[in-house]
Amino acid sequence: MTNVPPSPASLRGAVDLSSLVNRAQAPAPAQGAGGGAAPSDTTPTGTLPSLVVDVTDATFGAVVELSQTVPVIVDIWAEWCGPCKQLSPILEKVVNEYAGRMVLAKVDADTNPQLTQAFQAQSIPTVAAIVGGRPVSLFVGALPEAQVRDVLEQVLELAAQNGVTGTVAVDGDALAEPAGEPEPEPLPPHHQDAYDAIERGDYEAAQAAYRTAIAQDPRDQLAVAGLAQVSLLARLQGTTMAEVRNAAAAAPADVDAQLAVADLDVSGGHIDDAFDRLLALFPSLDADGKNAVRTRLLEYFEIVGTDAPSVVAARRRLTMLLY
Repeated sequence: MTNVPPSPASLRGAVDLSSLVNRAQAPAPAQGAGGGAAPSDTTPTGTLPSLVVDVTDATFGAVVELSQTVPVIVDIWAEWCGPCKQLSPILEKVVNEYAGRMVLAKVDADTNPQLTQAFQAQSIPTVAAIVGGRPVSLFVGALPEAQVRDVLEQVLELAAQNGVTGTVAVDGDALAEPAGEPEPEPLPPHHQDAYDAIERGDYEAAQAAYRTAIAQDPRDQLAVAGLAQVSLLARLQGTTMAEVRNAAAAAPADVDAQLAVADLDVSGGHIDDAFDRLLALFPSLDADGKNAVRTRLLEYFEIVGTDAPSVVAARRRLTMLLY
């Protein structure tokens, strides 16, 4: 079932992308007008290496900026997801046929928990759009090609109503910084080391960099949150959803098995499920088990955001169980 608003008033702002838009490390997309106003007799244009791009929690800010020029379709998928393998080729084909009037941004749900949560992806594939920097829910699950075309046509209509009518071209040099753009403020050295390590898949090195940053400044909340996020990525590396969930179902009282499936829940955006699972298990555990669950929950709180309503409620429940 699709959910495509027919009017500009239906653009939904319920998905908070601000933390992703403002990432200092997000590369700026090259746009013909540099994000500013274009001459009235021309259409804004830009360039990208491809009309289908892989994005992450760290690089999604560029996608939000690009959505000021063209609508961006967001495909939240995972390698183990059968329906995703049916839908993704259809999305790629149709988006490419629009010849630059829209872009497809692919998000791996297993490795990008912040985006998965931001788009409230309770199951995958989840497809949304970003139009003028604002999110629009589209549909969940695989659809036949004809229906996908109908949905994307509606997205283009909605984009036109909001003045997002540009095009992008394919150019391998697209990600170069536009002339005259100010350089982004550099990250602190240990944070940069951590991001570089994440980019090359070295989660152990990223954890070490964040720990060093925290040792030097225990109040460095960005490092604390970064360490929690990369620790989750490291634990998920090499796991399969079926094995983890089967192990948890077979051993409902096993702390390690339940922690592993809670990791999957958080990575897939099922935050409340993860919290409920661990908080329900907590009273039955010995001291070591309780400490392990408490430590993991505190990590999740940093990943989700300490001010998030689900975190506030879970923290309250944890406090009541502790005291």
